[in-house]
Amino acid sequence: MEEVLLLAGTRPEAVKIAPVALALADHPVLRPVIVHGGQHAGVVDQALRAFGLRPDVELDVPRPTGGQAELVAGLLPELDRVLTTREPSAVLVQGGTTTALAGALAAFWRGVPVAHLDAGLRTGDLAGPFPEEGARQAIARLAALHLAPTDDAAAALVGEGLGDRAIVVTGSTAVDAVQRTAAADLPARDPRLALLEQVLDERSERLVLVTAHRRESWGEPLERVLRAVRAVADRHPDVRVLLPAHPNPAVRSAVVDVLGGHERIVVTGPLDHSDLVRALRRAALVLTDSGGVQEEAPSFGVPVLVLRDSTERTSAVDSGSAWLVGTDPVRILAEAGWVLGARLRLPVGRNPFGDGCAATRVRGALERLVGLPDGFSAAPLPVRVPVRDPRSFLTRPGIGLSSTR
Repeated sequence: MEEVLLLAGTRPEAVKIAPVALALADHPVLRPVIVHGGQHAGVVDQALRAFGLRPDVELDVPRPTGGQAELVAGLLPELDRVLTTREPSAVLVQGGTTTALAGALAAFWRGVPVAHLDAGLRTGDLAGPFPEEGARQAIARLAALHLAPTDDAAAALVGEGLGDRAIVVTGSTAVDAVQRTAAADLPARDPRLALLEQVLDERSERLVLVTAHRRESWGEPLERVLRAVRAVADRHPDVRVLLPAHPNPAVRSAVVDVLGGHERIVVTGPLDHSDLVRALRRAALVLTDSGGVQEEAPSFGVPVLVLRDSTERTSAVDSGSAWLVGTDPVRILAEAGWVLGARLRLPVGRNPFGDGCAATRVRGALERLVGLPDGFSAAPLPVRVPVRDPRSFLTRPGIGLSSTR
């Protein structure tokens, strides 16, 4: 067996690697090894449990101050130890977290091919999302395999001069995850969500789901968003708001200060993936600065207002499933009022981020990365792979990975 390390340090990473781990679970050659990087303790295990998974390796990375430099300084030697001990054939990292950046660096230094899930997402602004935009661009220079969720993301990589690398358009594994979770239709685990659902049903009220935690919004921008959320609840008496608060103290204290005590606003801790999907499915509107939610909501026809000035998920905006509103309370309140007043719903099942088969395409790409022949498994073909030279190959001795099929 050849091991493929799947690295996750945050909840979104765990949700997105889970479908890949499941797709590789019965593989005759490749063995998925889930490595918990420890960036967000607790929530990674919580997210994996929703898929019947658990970490195979958990790194011990104490974080007394919670700083990024501290995290990287702790992660790199721990990851190097895992790489030298296990000698994997590839390392898969997701997105642009600090965990993903450290994983890509450690693997690159050891000569282990890096597969980048959600490659090519760009705003072009290093200040937003911060620090993810910079991390994504750095990982792109180290990755041997770029697993792009959309054609736009793949085109961005080609525009950066990476057309001679292996780029495969897979779709987003977030769509795989949300479809699987929705099909399971598990009852609410969080008692506050269960009670909220009961109230909504009894009173025929609507739900507005809010997720807000971006680092670049901490402080006054986040407070503006939260004031707008409170105003939405005040103006729409048939609406109740659910906000699963990020565990970071800077976020949670702001949420409690601004939203605490409102009778129609429910603040919880981080929700299990199944609970979050339950809330997303029945939401009338989502306000979010999360990239993952922008990918998930279109599966259920839920309109999304993106609480940022730019988004790397341009397909959401281009497809008409999301609108950029920034952190201006006046604009947030106006756009939310329009969506709620019009009772807007979008076509269900027309998700620009994928068809639910992304993990199977990732499996096929990983097979080729480690040198297995084309057609080893029946992975569905990529939608399109916009590369400059379709005959290009990955330049690693012993590996012939075609950049197109």
